[in-house]
Amino acid sequence: MNKGAVSQAVGAHHRICRSDELSDGGTGVRFEWVSDTGERQSAFVIRHAGVVTAYLNQCAHVPVELDWQPGVFLDDEGKFLVCATHGAVYRPSDGRCMGGPCRGRGLKSVPCYEFKGSVYAGLEPAARHLNQHE
Repeated sequence: MNKGAVSQAVGAHHRICRSDELSDGGTGVRFEWVSDTGERQSAFVIRHAGVVTAYLNQCAHVPVELDWQPGVFLDDEGKFLVCATHGAVYRPSDGRCMGGPCRGRGLKSVPCYEFKGSVYAGLEPAARHLNQHE
């Protein structure tokens, strides 16, 4: 999958991309998240400080997508998530508003995890914790 491409609809444990497609502080991968209520929403995953995190692709200020080009969510230095429309700035580790018009409202996180060279959306399966030596 190309960076910035949109993955297909998400199920309980949907593979988003290969782990090596996410470079630290680099381009993210967009995907479609389906909520528990069946609502389809744009989402994205990035790698920052070695950790993958995923959020709904929606600014907390005004419900517009953050990326100015598909998959471009971080600032030029790769330190903060930035809304391309209004300049709201968010901390990549937890989506917390760090400045701009978001006024303390943060991004909505999407559960994700890495396993055997891939990144998945959804909660980690409990069985994985029991079989860590696979």
